[in-house]
Amino acid sequence: MTKNLPKGWSWTTIYELSSLVTKGATPTTYGYKYQKKGILFVKVENIADYSINHNNLIHHISEEAHLFLKRSQLKTNDILFSIAGTIGRTCLVHTQDIPANINQALAIIRIPWSSIDKKFLLFYLDTYTAKKMSELGMRGVGMNNISLGNVKSIPVTLCPENEQKRIVKKIEILFDRLNKTKKELAKIPPLIKKFRQSVLAKAFNGELTKEWREKQKDLEPASILLERIRTERKKQLGKKYKEPEPIDTSNLLELPEGWEWATISEITLPEKDSMVDGPFGSDLKVSEYTNRGVPLIRLQNIERFHFKPENLRFISPKKADELARHSFKPGDIVITKLGKPLGKSCIIPIDQKPGIFVADIVRVRPNIKEFDREYLVFAINSFIAQLQFSSLTKGTTRPRVNLKQMREINIPIAPFEEQKHIVEKIKKILSFIDSIDKSVHSAIAHSEELTQSILAKAFRGELVEQDPNDEPAAILLEKIAKKKSTSSK
Repeated sequence: MTKNLPKGWSWTTIYELSSLVTKGATPTTYGYKYQKKGILFVKVENIADYSINHNNLIHHISEEAHLFLKRSQLKTNDILFSIAGTIGRTCLVHTQDIPANINQALAIIRIPWSSIDKKFLLFYLDTYTAKKMSELGMRGVGMNNISLGNVKSIPVTLCPENEQKRIVKKIEILFDRLNKTKKELAKIPPLIKKFRQSVLAKAFNGELTKEWREKQKDLEPASILLERIRTERKKQLGKKYKEPEPIDTSNLLELPEGWEWATISEITLPEKDSMVDGPFGSDLKVSEYTNRGVPLIRLQNIERFHFKPENLRFISPKKADELARHSFKPGDIVITKLGKPLGKSCIIPIDQKPGIFVADIVRVRPNIKEFDREYLVFAINSFIAQLQFSSLTKGTTRPRVNLKQMREINIPIAPFEEQKHIVEKIKKILSFIDSIDKSVHSAIAHSEELTQSILAKAFRGELVEQDPNDEPAAILLEKIAKKKSTSSK
């Protein structure tokens, strides 16, 4: 390596520093079964924050299997380095971790020399540079992996022994501060989520617009609005029209004066197919999806309040014609009827091309003369509707509601003018919340970047002061080479 190093530092490799670089194996390959108890068996997913996470260790092996897999038995102060899947995840083996063994996705780096601080090397292996150097020989299809030879050849910037200790101490102090910050930041997203629901809760129990409502005169009550819809529907359907069943409000919130409860089916246009779900499974198969053609929206395209156009799939125009009943267009409301959370809803944006939706989505065409689309979407996403969805799917492992159940979900209906005012206030508050959310996620991302920034600075020799009296790393390497030569003889 030609890159300039601080005075007293030297380039070396994992091979030159270690007495052993090996990897684990899969016990079942040799006829040994995993057990619920016994010797700990460590995999890549069990490594977090430079340690072995005992909370998610589920595999164990017998004493016999442990003895057979002799080369991968762990010892205190071994460094583990992942060489398959997620490359470069590191941890240090502590006394409380053994006896233990590992699988083939982990490499053991054993350094018995007291002159090498194990944490110094552990932190170095977590640097962006070390990981990239190890990945130069990456191979594999489907799952990335590197060889032990790649691990052995990883270049290391080594400093004097005392400087190693100073660097480790400084890194630990900075990481401790950084981790505390990360923990505090991690508390904010759940609070923001609760705050959003709190805003919606106040909106749909009438509290958000209480002062505005009290100042208004001659607001047309929602009861007249609903009666107008029913009259129009009766006129259009004639003898086929059925009066809606009275809503049981005993378990529903008490609404402000002038508000009414209505089912989702009542807010739709008085025409056929104003509220339909997607095509039955056999009517639209995954094998019929294409990379171009008529847009096809799936569950992953629907979030609360937002339509996500990313990863849209398509079907042929001919297939779309067959499924015309299950079409969507800009301005339609779509609601998910499967998954956790259930009942996510959004409006198809004005710039989205019309298309078809899949089976686990319900499309609603609201009567926009009487209802504000955004008001309805906020209401469906609020806890009022969500509680109803939850009660319908209580105890099920894969929550799902059918179209009939979806039609009967009750939402609070405010007078039309108040609907607009509620939407205006919700959007203003949510915009403020979103700006906070964005700042928090930016801070979380920045904190992750700081980890690598600290490590990079440490291994450029810029994190702590140098001591001219420290024995140079070159002499330290000579001593290690002699010890390795003696032990090999």
